[in-house]
Amino acid sequence: MEFSKDTVFLDTVFSNIGSSTYTLKVYNRSSTDISIPTIQLKNGDSSKYRLNVDGEAGQLFRDIPLFAQDSLYIFVETTTDIANADAKEFLHTDAIQFDKENHLQEVQLVTLIKDAIFLYPARSLNGEREMIVLDINESGEEIRVEGFELGSDQLNFTRDKPYVIYGYAAVPEGKTLNIEAGTRVYFHKDSGILIKENATLHIKGELSEDRDLLENEVVFEGDRLESSYADIPGQWGSIWISKGSINNKIDYLTIKNATVGILVQGDNNLGETNLSINNSQIYNSENVNLWAKTAVVRSENLVLGAAGNISLYCSHGGDYSFTHATIANYWKYGFRSGTALHLDNSTLGGNSSNSLVRADFKNCIIYGSNPNELNLIKDENSVFNFYFENCLIKFKNSSETDLYNFGNTSLYNNILLNLDPVFASPAQNNFLIRENSSAIGAGNLATAQLVPLDILGADRTKNLTLGAYAVLFTN
Repeated sequence: MEFSKDTVFLDTVFSNIGSSTYTLKVYNRSSTDISIPTIQLKNGDSSKYRLNVDGEAGQLFRDIPLFAQDSLYIFVETTTDIANADAKEFLHTDAIQFDKENHLQEVQLVTLIKDAIFLYPARSLNGEREMIVLDINESGEEIRVEGFELGSDQLNFTRDKPYVIYGYAAVPEGKTLNIEAGTRVYFHKDSGILIKENATLHIKGELSEDRDLLENEVVFEGDRLESSYADIPGQWGSIWISKGSINNKIDYLTIKNATVGILVQGDNNLGETNLSINNSQIYNSENVNLWAKTAVVRSENLVLGAAGNISLYCSHGGDYSFTHATIANYWKYGFRSGTALHLDNSTLGGNSSNSLVRADFKNCIIYGSNPNELNLIKDENSVFNFYFENCLIKFKNSSETDLYNFGNTSLYNNILLNLDPVFASPAQNNFLIRENSSAIGAGNLATAQLVPLDILGADRTKNLTLGAYAVLFTN
């Protein structure tokens, strides 16, 4: 017999979370039909692996026919605990054995197991999961989801072990969730973090030396660690910042594969900053990367990449300031109706409006794969103030509205219109720019001096490059 691989690597799983299903093919290359006396797991009944041989599940199979020039499928899964792994390398191993004694053939099975801190809602005596109120809809009805409040001993996430969250973990009123540099947080399907009224989120990531490892950055992503899930959007819910939450600060955070990366809700009191987010990146969200509703948001060195609808959605008015942002939507999973950037001052249903008192974009890039990547929706009954200075904007279709009068210097100043920023690999959300980019040298010096280091810690005042990156892609 021959095999499609000599070792089946089941990638990485968390302790006690099931793996994906992996495939092994067994070939009979000869011109003679054969019967395999036994197919079994080496560790027998104690094995933590599961097999399915040609549609039958089990751990031991006898007299399996394999016709000449034919093949059979074996499917492999595992669910195991860190205690079953090698103490040094955290590997859980076994083997599939074919026949025995002098005719023995083996295919090795290897899984890397990660230990983690698991946070999840309690289950009642009748088996129902604990629920929390996520929001109140337009009709005044509660939106309830599986979730729980974090206890006082759970409000400081460290880098010692990764965290795996089931349901929505809520930060109680009057409390602060602190997340230290290098922390990894993994979310199960339909899970997230809720910052309640009068609660606070502080993410304290730091600059990393390795751009791929991001060893000092805080990373939020789904809990499926297999490589096949690395770029699948919509694996988990959102970071939900409720109305009345205070003093939320984020530095060096990567969010990927969410439904909505961050939803921040403000109110008509625009005096306090709802969210300060710097040196961070959000991409591959199924719907929106950063969605702000009547909020006050301040940002420097922000990268908002691909999203299924809108990369940056500032709705229902608010007060926004983005300096050296790269907002670039190259969604590759189908049709996208939204733009990279959307601003409006209307409310749901269009029955009323909220003031957009400010939406300033300085030394930014607003680009993507659609012809127009800027959408401005103005309700005439309320304030709609916006201003773009030294920005590269993609807007190719003509418009009769004065909102897109790029010659109006009270709205647009020093704009590069429809010039290619020449990103390194936008389909992979790599927005380093190449040396022939139009964004190089196009920035305002005074603005660059306010944020002298780019998202990678490089001095941007020397080349005045638009967007979050001053470092050029050279490979």
